[in-house]
Amino acid sequence: MSVVSDVFKRGRKALIGYITVGHPEPGRTVAIAKALAESGCDIIELGIPFSDPLGDGPTIQQSSFEALRHGTTPELCLEEAAAIRRETATPLLFMSYYNPILSYGDAAFFRDAARAGVNGFILPDVPPEEGGQLEGYAAANGLDYVYLLAPTSTDARIRTVAERSTGFIYLVSLTGVTGARETLPPELEDFVRRVRAVTGKPLAVGFGISTPEHAERVARVADGIIVGSRIIQLIERDASLGELRSFLKSLREAIDM
Repeated sequence: MSVVSDVFKRGRKALIGYITVGHPEPGRTVAIAKALAESGCDIIELGIPFSDPLGDGPTIQQSSFEALRHGTTPELCLEEAAAIRRETATPLLFMSYYNPILSYGDAAFFRDAARAGVNGFILPDVPPEEGGQLEGYAAANGLDYVYLLAPTSTDARIRTVAERSTGFIYLVSLTGVTGARETLPPELEDFVRRVRAVTGKPLAVGFGISTPEHAERVARVADGIIVGSRIIQLIERDASLGELRSFLKSLREAIDM
């Protein structure tokens, strides 16, 4: 059992927050991660900035652009992860596209991530058909390897991911890219139930969740909620992080009801 999967055994729904390392400027990532942990996040996703984040919407794309402009590299992401680990025991996941990891050296990056105190990986552009070697690197270093499923996933893909994803399964709420939205799709509950029918692993839903009402709805059927774009927006809007803390606490209250 991993520290990531253990989060889902605490008797409450998991709140998972995403931030981009190096955004909005160098030197703030540790303070922002601490704010997430102190405001109720159970897991923190650390986004490694990439120049072509195809799965992300404008908000996270822009945060990656800014982080890269400030010189954020995979090496710096490892340093920031280690600094965050010294400040909090909250589980950390690297969220990345494969190219930055490949450029570093994938076996070495998994090893160094574990040494930095990271607990797992989410790589949205690596499907299960191509992820076997990376799963091996993760397992060899005691890391979870989280796969994603979308509403368009076939029954066969759901079974494959259910078998191979560790920590939890990331359910993409909609077809499209990340981004805060006014509404979530009406078929979301059916999608979660379809995956639940074939696995007992924890299910966390992301993409589009941006209000306490969204969070409450998702928490009725899933084991966790994942929020990214709205967090990025609040970091940019209020440098004191007061709005971010208030928002996260409102999500925590909503999913604990």
